[in-house]
Amino acid sequence: MIEKHRDLSKGLAAAAARHMGEAISIEELKRLAGGAVAETWAFDLLRPGKREKLVLRLSRGEPLSAMYVDRATEAGVQHAAYEAGVPAPGVRFILDERDGMGTGYAMERVEGETIARRILRDEAFAAVRPAMARQCGEILARIHAVATSRLPELAELDAESQVRHHRAIYESFGNFHPVFETAFRWLDDHLPLKTAPRLVHGDFRNGNFVVGPEGIRAVLDWELTHLGDPMEDLGWVCVNSWRFGNIDLPVGGFGSREDMFKGYEAAGGEPVDRERVRFWEVFGSLKWGIITLIQGFTHLKGKVRSVELAAIGRRPSETELDLLDLIYGEA
Repeated sequence: MIEKHRDLSKGLAAAAARHMGEAISIEELKRLAGGAVAETWAFDLLRPGKREKLVLRLSRGEPLSAMYVDRATEAGVQHAAYEAGVPAPGVRFILDERDGMGTGYAMERVEGETIARRILRDEAFAAVRPAMARQCGEILARIHAVATSRLPELAELDAESQVRHHRAIYESFGNFHPVFETAFRWLDDHLPLKTAPRLVHGDFRNGNFVVGPEGIRAVLDWELTHLGDPMEDLGWVCVNSWRFGNIDLPVGGFGSREDMFKGYEAAGGEPVDRERVRFWEVFGSLKWGIITLIQGFTHLKGKVRSVELAAIGRRPSETELDLLDLIYGEA
């Protein structure tokens, strides 16, 4: 581990100097927890007369599925969102082949809390939690307003193509779940009409926010970004897995759907179609269940040996209960 830190620090200093055009040194390099798709490293970048606190996102192994964009595309989308006024970390530089470090990028480090359970329980955030659902709506309206002409090339993923894609992944494991089969049938019967594609974050949820006492400071992890139905993001943030036990507060465990919808529309988002949001919440619950299978089998097949992936791979049953409640509990 010490040798890896030393090599990464040396390579990062050389890459930063190449991209920023001046002598640079790296201090306080530290691996951050989490990240099933990318390693995340905090570091201080020193150049003449200035110290910057940055974060490196570095790919780890092959993508878990074709739904994930590469780091350069992720950085390009994040930069475009930042330029459009979305609270996202500014991108400082993107690694290329000359750097010899694989794919990745460096971005500003936004201070604050990212651990969802602390955001939902610590007294420091008690005053702002009731406002965060509306903040989510406002931020999503800004994301969906980003001009597609300013984005790198992205896949266009409508409801039908995503259902078909995830069914193929699910069937590839030969690990069948009756509740997942029921959910696929329900989704096929309730496919929404195709809409004009907009930028979709793809993983907008509690756990991918940096939060301070005033609320959401930054949105992280743009690795599942694509073009599609903006209602997808509104459904995904309500998936029960992102409530972390606060099941009666559907938006991230801290607020109501109606508060989020009001914030979305007030900030310029299109009128919220509640039935489309419900479709995407059912789909999101199923998608997360399939992602748990992907991550579990990624560990079991030896592609990436990880205790975190193995632990996530034990969780399909949670999403099965959520799907039954969504499909039959509100009938």
